[in-house]
Amino acid sequence: MAAMTLYTAEGCSLCERALEVVRGVRDELGFELAVVDIGGVAELETRYRELIPVVEIDGERAFTYFVDENALRRACLAVLSAKPREPLAES
Repeated sequence: MAAMTLYTAEGCSLCERALEVVRGVRDELGFELAVVDIGGVAELETRYRELIPVVEIDGERAFTYFVDENALRRACLAVLSAKPREPLAES
């Protein structure tokens, strides 16, 4: 399962739209999502403030400023298809 992190900030309209897109694709494909508000965290403010919203998939930056729904879907599918699958348990 892919893990996604969306870095946001309060009052960011681009972040709100990105969250809608990410949640829609998550509901379709099923991946873990962490939403991180960078507000008040100096390290995160320094790293992400000029780029938000920022989407990382499995720790790799995938999108900044704008999240295209179709591109996000393709990126998630690529990550999901590259991950080894757990063998099915025998009954």
